Amino acid sequence: MGHVADGLKVPAAVALGAATAVAGLLFLLMALPFRANRQVGAMAVRLAGAEAGRVGAGELERFDAGRAMRYLAARAPVGLLGGIVVALLVIGLVTGVRITTLWGSGETFDGMTPTPFLVTYLLLAGVVLLFLDISGLVGVRGLERRIARRMLGPDPTAALRRRITELSDSRAGIVAAVDSERRRIERDLHDGLQQRLVALSMLIGRARRGGRTDLMAQAHEEAQQALAELREVAWRVYPSGLDALGLSEALAGVAMRSSVPVTVQCDLRERPPMAVETVAYFVVCEAVTNAAKHAAASLVRVEVRRDGMMLHVRIEDDGTGGARAEGGGLSGLARRVAALDGTFEVSSPAGGPTVIEAVLPCA
Repeated sequence: MGHVADGLKVPAAVALGAATAVAGLLFLLMALPFRANRQVGAMAVRLAGAEAGRVGAGELERFDAGRAMRYLAARAPVGLLGGIVVALLVIGLVTGVRITTLWGSGETFDGMTPTPFLVTYLLLAGVVLLFLDISGLVGVRGLERRIARRMLGPDPTAALRRRITELSDSRAGIVAAVDSERRRIERDLHDGLQQRLVALSMLIGRARRGGRTDLMAQAHEEAQQALAELREVAWRVYPSGLDALGLSEALAGVAMRSSVPVTVQCDLRERPPMAVETVAYFVVCEAVTNAAKHAAASLVRVEVRRDGMMLHVRIEDDGTGGARAEGGGLSGLARRVAALDGTFEVSSPAGGPTVIEAVLPCA
């Protein structure tokens, strides 16, 4: 039934297109002397937009009254052609029903009786004509959509320029994100690990000179903490476990190391590309770190799922909110995501909750 309903939509849409083509043509004839009028131009834009939406032209640019009127003029012949095709289909169906009814009741049609040769001939002719009518309907429908996209859609040159600009911005963003990450690693090494190693060296020196076991125990503890910080910095540079364990296990490790309770729901039937896994991992890491350090959160929920060729990453915390996508580490994450042609959104009203979402293409 569904296929039948879809099939009936095509002739109905083409018939509607024929009616709107006549209406559009009448509008153009009446509006032509007043085409400089702003209200007439606005009406033309609305009519063209409605027509483009009817034929399913997809995403369109903003267009002016001139383009709208040219489109209405260009689609009028196509709409009228569609009306002729629909009319021929109706005439053929009515004629076929009439012939069947008359011959079934024993009467003649136009003086003709139902001989085997004549029935076969009319049946074959009817099938061929029906096929041609259906092909004409589909062709008119596709031509209407193509005209709308061609005359109202984005200019290919302009779209290419925008794409070049986006790629240039994303490349610059990658460089900025790498530089920012290097400064962050240098700061972690200098302010944290280096200071701890200096203190450890002094403790060992004092213990050697004085033979004090308590200082040796303290030095051992400092060494353990230094190793933990070094391991943390190394994971921030690149999570080595991601290669062997996959994204789900790597995120479980993030949850274990977090000072805030983290729940992870990772629904992946197959592993995404390594570049996508890496960006998803860093998005979760940064979001969890921000929730612990700045949002005073008591719980963080992480959801990772794949929908077709897109990987969806969502992190929500119950903290105080106020996070900004252009601030701190989140701006670096946005650049990482943009480098893969993904989308990155942050919703963090005052008082919370904070929701960070990234959508990454896996192609």
